Amino acid sequence: MSDWQSPAAYEHAQDIAAAGMAWEYLRRDDEYRRSFRKMKTLPAPKPGGSKVFSERWGLRFPCRSVAACRPHACFLDTGILA
Repeated sequence: MSDWQSPAAYEHAQDIAAAGMAWEYLRRDDEYRRSFRKMKTLPAPKPGGSKVFSERWGLRFPCRSVAACRPHACFLDTGILA
């Protein structure tokens, strides 16, 4: 785990685009992580659930076609197992 107080631990952040920086903050948010885990355990999103989830967290995931979008494919996993 990085030392969040060390400037050296975040040197890579100088080159991150705005969307990447927003993701760095979002993926560390405990409430987002809980919400994601809850959504991920559903067999299928509730009608309108993915839209509500995306809007709540300010997420946008354009899909090329409806067939290309699998359930939960449009959610960002935090990559943190907790």
